Amino acid sequence: MTLRVVPLTGGEIAPALPALARLRIAVFRDWPYLYDGSLGYEEKHLAKLAAANGAIVVAACDGESIVGCATAAPMAEMGAELAEPFRQRGMDIGRIYYCGESVLLPAWRGRGLGHAFFDHREAQGRRLGLFSHIAFCAVVRPETHPLRPEGYVPLDAFWGQRGYAKVDGLIARFTWKDIDQKGETEKPMQFWMRAL
Repeated sequence: MTLRVVPLTGGEIAPALPALARLRIAVFRDWPYLYDGSLGYEEKHLAKLAAANGAIVVAACDGESIVGCATAAPMAEMGAELAEPFRQRGMDIGRIYYCGESVLLPAWRGRGLGHAFFDHREAQGRRLGLFSHIAFCAVVRPETHPLRPEGYVPLDAFWGQRGYAKVDGLIARFTWKDIDQKGETEKPMQFWMRAL
């Protein structure tokens, strides 16, 4: 099979959303997200992405199968819960391009696709010509969490090599059901940013 990376924009996005939904449920079930997701929620969540002007889905394909995806869109189109922490700091969300999920099945990791995902999303943000910064957020879990795998290495070093840095105190809060819980709980999501 031939592994390739395909950037999708505009009307090309919608056909990839079912695969993206399945990938989100599969990949985010693992540490550190522990997400117990449903296709119904995914379809609603991803409809917002599909409707966003300037959005991109970067698909990693092995033959005809999508084995990974990364998304990005203008922050102003992605909802109040993402934008509010920036507004509270007086930051112009109209100048921030937001990288959403980056999900890749384990068998295809370690092949440079993480860099390709960022390359395409950053290029899209630059191409649109409206943004001074690019940002993403990642869940914060305690070191002592009972489901933390032994030897887990976070992606902080990878993100740092790409020029991203944590913005102290810039945190969104999202609610979802963890695989080991009966109901939904709120999780802190730490933002990372870099100049675009």
